[in-house]
Amino acid sequence: MNINPYENALTQLDAAAKIIKLDEGLHEFLRTPKRVLTVSLPIKMDNGKIKVFTGYRVQHNDARGPYKGGIRYHPNVTLDEVKALATWMTWKCAITDIPLGGGKGGIVCDPKSMSISELERLTRRYAYAISDIIGAEVDVPAPDVYTSSREMAWIMDTYSTLKGKMVPGVITGKPLSIGGSKGRAEATGKGLAFCVREAAKKINLNIKGANVAIQGFGNAGTYSARFLHEMGANIIAVSDSTSGIYNSDGLDVEEVIAHKAKTGKVRGVAKSKEITNLQLLQIECDILVPAAYENQITKDNAKDIKAKIIAEAANGPTTPDADKLLYKNGKMVIPDILANAGGVTVSYFEWVQNLTRDYWSHEKVINMLEEKMVNAFNDVYNTANEYEKELRMGSMILAINRVVEAINDRGIWP
Repeated sequence: MNINPYENALTQLDAAAKIIKLDEGLHEFLRTPKRVLTVSLPIKMDNGKIKVFTGYRVQHNDARGPYKGGIRYHPNVTLDEVKALATWMTWKCAITDIPLGGGKGGIVCDPKSMSISELERLTRRYAYAISDIIGAEVDVPAPDVYTSSREMAWIMDTYSTLKGKMVPGVITGKPLSIGGSKGRAEATGKGLAFCVREAAKKINLNIKGANVAIQGFGNAGTYSARFLHEMGANIIAVSDSTSGIYNSDGLDVEEVIAHKAKTGKVRGVAKSKEITNLQLLQIECDILVPAAYENQITKDNAKDIKAKIIAEAANGPTTPDADKLLYKNGKMVIPDILANAGGVTVSYFEWVQNLTRDYWSHEKVINMLEEKMVNAFNDVYNTANEYEKELRMGSMILAINRVVEAINDRGIWP
């Protein structure tokens, strides 16, 4: 079943708008991205031939501040996916109460089949193509799926060269040597762990000894596993795009991380049983962390999920129909726009450091992240209780109200 992520994003917005009786014009305003850019990217490949790639940059809303959102490289990138992610970024920044709006970018490509030199040419061409609509006070991209600090450095350098001066604040997720922030690499997983800790308190679940399953073992999944384990949780299952592994007594997280780094897969870790991604979602556990792709939890498998807490490290892993089933079955879903907001929060910290040229210690960054995430979780939890709704609807209502307040205070001009 092909599920459109943008339709999911609009469904969530529409449902929240109905509850808060949002003005019809403002509702339409929030349904529509402010700018959608599609660019053609001709690249000379290593074999001398020219190949043309397609890139996108979507700017959803900047009522609260410059657009903010990652750039992903993937063969299945679509414009609707990028529009959905840009929309969710608007809500994510509002929930964490940082002065940024929502944007997102992507290139349709298979980075695994490209050389480093081809990726550099593609990245720099993309940076050149979108350079007119990004900037430290306009739109600040960041890494996402299959991009990293390496690509961010290339983009910063390309943009800075075009401007004739170093502009570190044009992008976040950079290497430390050129204005990156300490704590950025682990920010998404650390932020998620703080949210899970707070959620566990609400349902009287002792996180020490709680069993955790994590679908997806990239950056977010890896650090989520590490930090939840440090809090005392028992990581019993993890998976990547090819397979999963399970041990009811608990996996050695550092051993799994090392094995994945060495082989590129989690399969084959000692004292583990191989399982599928679907089996992982349905495993007997206390906490489930979907950290892979969109639309993994659907109406077809939601009824079989046994976890008490589902913390969405990935963007859009749960469909609206599945959401209803999980809520009906008494599951606490920490929605993506809250659970994985640690990344954009520390990206915001990096941006502030770039603008002020004042760089902070790792301890300061993590302490500030914890304060932001705990406040965001409690703001969402209290809003959900006020409206007698699930956390996702609480997060949507909170975010929309904050964005609408900014729109109303600014006014519509001319």
